[in-house]
Amino acid sequence: MIEALFYGLVAGFLLCLTFGTVFFSLLQNSVDNGYRAGVKIAFGVVVCDSIFVVSALFGTSFIPKIAGFDLILTLIGVVFLVAIGLVNLLKGTPRLAYPTTRFGNFLYYFWTGFLLNGLNPINFITWVTLAAYLRNSLHYSLNEQIAFMNMSLLGIFLTQAGLALSAHKLKRLFTPKVVLYFNRLTGVVFIGIAANLAWTRLCQPLANLMKW
Repeated sequence: MIEALFYGLVAGFLLCLTFGTVFFSLLQNSVDNGYRAGVKIAFGVVVCDSIFVVSALFGTSFIPKIAGFDLILTLIGVVFLVAIGLVNLLKGTPRLAYPTTRFGNFLYYFWTGFLLNGLNPINFITWVTLAAYLRNSLHYSLNEQIAFMNMSLLGIFLTQAGLALSAHKLKRLFTPKVVLYFNRLTGVVFIGIAANLAWTRLCQPLANLMKW
């Protein structure tokens, strides 16, 4: 059990080092609006991952069987990421928020993290694959699997909260011009990930189908 707890915590840390949309959104919002915004995004991510974990451990029989559901989810994710990317690219020079200033509200940042994480099918596949590995290769009992997953979720939250706090501490280095460039870089990353997601999950399967 101790081994499962330890490796679960390490896995949670490693899962945060993918430099995807959540990573860039968390850093951007922490710089722009303070570390609390980043922590709220991290909380939304963990709640979403918790749903994925429950599905991975106990099966997906309660999820409705809808034809093309995966493609619909992918399409929504692509549109969502492109929209965020365009907003970051087109908005002007930001006005930096200082530590005493509060912007937005809990639901806005929570749902940002939840949707960025949930609309990428790869995240769900990752948890399902991890659960299968624990069960079939490491032969963990159900209690050990639950312990591993809980520690992974804790590791994800602590790592992302640490990233938010670190970004906030470096706030003085982010002048409006630097933040403008960072926001545009984030926009390019979001659109790039959306393009990759569209190609691998939509275009390639369609092209393969047409070959047949």
